[in-house]
Amino acid sequence: MRAEDLRVRSELDAAGELGGPYVPRMEAVHVRNAARLRELIAEHGWPGEDIAGEDGAKAAWFIVQHAVGEPEFQRRALGLLQSAAADGRIPAWHAAFLEDRIAMYEGRPQRFGSQWIDDPHDGRIRPWRLADPEHVNDLRASVGLVPLHPIPEPGPPLAEDRRRELEETRAWWEQWLWSKGWRPAFGQSE
Repeated sequence: MRAEDLRVRSELDAAGELGGPYVPRMEAVHVRNAARLRELIAEHGWPGEDIAGEDGAKAAWFIVQHAVGEPEFQRRALGLLQSAAADGRIPAWHAAFLEDRIAMYEGRPQRFGSQWIDDPHDGRIRPWRLADPEHVNDLRASVGLVPLHPIPEPGPPLAEDRRRELEETRAWWEQWLWSKGWRPAFGQSE
């Protein structure tokens, strides 16, 4: 399932189709993979390293991380990941990444700095809002992550057409996230 996700992503990237609204072909892969992962969880519980090996556990994390159209599944999976991490069945960073992704989609600051977005002012990628910027590296270390990459300084303003393109893409995602039940609208609580 992870290989299929990566294959389709690579094809779409090569065709220049990524970086804007959710591509239906990519979404279909994510929906299909999430459905199969739910079946596996129902049968075996969370596929930790003790059940699926290191590669299988990482693939399960990857699949749930990409189930962006399914807020309830991601929220439920977060609890499973946190329990599996507490039991030593998966690395703690698996839960940290999903926690940050859910926080971002819900419009809350992230704790671990794992989610980065394009800044429409200068086009540079920066972390989604941090809950505790002064201690983010301590939090990252607590789950086995390296220190946060340096955050780029503000750069020159983007050309008007590129800025507008990024803003339109972000507005599309706001609407899409709202339609999936993540929150009233992506960006309203910023």
